[in-house]
Amino acid sequence: MYKVVIIDDEPIIVKGLEKTIKWEELGCVVVGTAYNGVEGLDLIQTKRPDILISDICMPGMDGLTMIAARKSEFPNMEITILTGFRDFDYAQQAIRLGVCRFLLKPSIMDELNEAIKVMVERLDRKKLLYKEDVAQTEKEEEKEETENVAGSFIVKNALAFMEENYAERLKLVDVADKVYVSQWHLSKLLNKYTGQNFSELLNHVRMKKAKELLGDPSLRISDIAEEVGFLDMAHFSRVFKKLAGVSANEYRNTISVPQKTKQ
Repeated sequence: MYKVVIIDDEPIIVKGLEKTIKWEELGCVVVGTAYNGVEGLDLIQTKRPDILISDICMPGMDGLTMIAARKSEFPNMEITILTGFRDFDYAQQAIRLGVCRFLLKPSIMDELNEAIKVMVERLDRKKLLYKEDVAQTEKEEEKEETENVAGSFIVKNALAFMEENYAERLKLVDVADKVYVSQWHLSKLLNKYTGQNFSELLNHVRMKKAKELLGDPSLRISDIAEEVGFLDMAHFSRVFKKLAGVSANEYRNTISVPQKTKQ
C-alpha cells in the first residue's frame, strides 16, 4: 500500500478527499492530513509518504519552493497539486519540478481518481525499475535530473534570500527554514552547486556590498562593517583582506584615485 499525505487549508477538501476516494482499491492508504503548510512539512518529514496531494497557495508558504524542497529530499515522491491559482507559467514550472498533476479547484472526482491512478502507476514503474538491474541506469538518470532541477531551484532561492538579508545575523538554519529543507541538506546543495559553504557565500555577498559602500567617503569603515552584518570590526577586516587582497582602507584609496585625478 502506498502512503498518502493530504495538505490543504480548507478542512472540507481534506475530509472530502480522505473519505470519498476509495484509497484501498487504488492500493493506497492515507497516513496523515494537515491544514497548513508548516504542519504539512512536519508531516511529510515524519511519514515520508509515497504520494502527496497538496494545495500550494497557503498563507506563509512559497508553493514552488516547497515543491522543490520535497522533490529534492524525496525524489521518488509523487505529487498532485490542487489549487485555485490559475497561472499557466506557474503550472508549467511546477510540472518541471516534478509535479505529476496540476488540478484547478474545484476538481471533479474523475480528475482526482485519474491523477491518483497515474501516480500509483508511476510508483509501480519505479519499483519495477528498481528491481530490474537492466533498467537501473535509466532510473538513476531520471532521479538525478529531478534532483538537479529541484536542487538548483532551492540554491537560487537561498542565495536570493541571503542577498536580501545579508545585514542580519544570518545563520544556515534561517536560510534553510526559508527554503523548506534541513540545514544539513541545504549545506550539501550549496556545496554541490556553488563549490562554497554557507559562510563563504554570505561573506562574498557582504563584501560585495561593502565595496559599494566604500565608494562613499562620508561613511566610516566601522559603520560599513556593521551595515553589512559584522559586529566585530577585526573580523570584517580579516574577511575583507582575504577576499579583496587589500585592506578596506587601501581599497577605498584605490577607487578614489580616479575621482581625485579628475579634480
